[in-house]
Amino acid sequence: MAPQDRILVIGPTGAIGRHVIWASVKAGNPTYALVRKNSVTIEKPKLITAANPETKEELIDNFKSLGVILLEGDISDHESLVKAMKQVDIVICTTGRLLILDQVKIIAAIKEAGNIKRFFPSEFGLDVDRHEAVDPVREVFVEKAGIRRVVEAEGIPYTYLCCHAFTGYFLRNLAQLDATVPPRDKVIILGDGNVKGAYITEADVGTFTVLAANDPRTLNKAVHIRLPANYLTANEIMALWEKKIGKTLEKTYVPEEQVLKDIKESGFPHNYLLALYHSQQLKGDAVYEIGPAKDAEAHELYPDVKFTTADEYLNQFV
Repeated sequence: MAPQDRILVIGPTGAIGRHVIWASVKAGNPTYALVRKNSVTIEKPKLITAANPETKEELIDNFKSLGVILLEGDISDHESLVKAMKQVDIVICTTGRLLILDQVKIIAAIKEAGNIKRFFPSEFGLDVDRHEAVDPVREVFVEKAGIRRVVEAEGIPYTYLCCHAFTGYFLRNLAQLDATVPPRDKVIILGDGNVKGAYITEADVGTFTVLAANDPRTLNKAVHIRLPANYLTANEIMALWEKKIGKTLEKTYVPEEQVLKDIKESGFPHNYLLALYHSQQLKGDAVYEIGPAKDAEAHELYPDVKFTTADEYLNQFV
């Protein structure tokens, strides 16, 4: 699996895109980033995630220092997209939820360029073909599944990356709305707390994405990142934290009926985050069987990768 393919990241300065860039450079791939020449920042509601101290300008400077090749272009500019595609071998899209449907423009450019060996559509969550999520999250998953169908219908070689729950969304605050660090007194747990979820740091997502991009075994498959050490229930996560702080948390268990009511009555971003928590921690959307014809488990493909465990991740908050 010699890392010689040229990798283009679309959405390189985002929470995941930057980690894909860094992992690609580290792996030795010639790495490209699609950037807009004159971008205008439009303020939109954002999810509460782990703090990212780097500004877009600082990240671009960092990319340059690492030898990343910057290609000027825009998803809405077909000519610039095609020009970019012709210079690379693999395209990894990491754009956010508001641009999911715009990926049809990337697909059209890939078709016209005719040289792309692999396309990773922007998923980086659960398997959008296997879930019981509710709105507003369900709507996003439906859009992502629709992009899968377009990719397949157009005959574009692909890999779908299913990484499930980012630590920045779920472990940074133990999935407690409005909390910025893990609580030390009391927590709210959805359901009975005994449903398995899959957790991973954003940096490790970058590592596994680039490994999959360089791996012929993942062609036209979904790669599922459910690392055994990080495949945990909410109760198990709380127990890890309690051990670290030497204190038993006061736990309130919320039944699904109340969770669904809270989702409907909350505004953004609370309704979106609650729907994510509901999907992972109550419905068990990380718990499913896969088949070797169309799926692969990341920990089986790459057993030697040193990743950050949930236990290690929580150490920073002690």
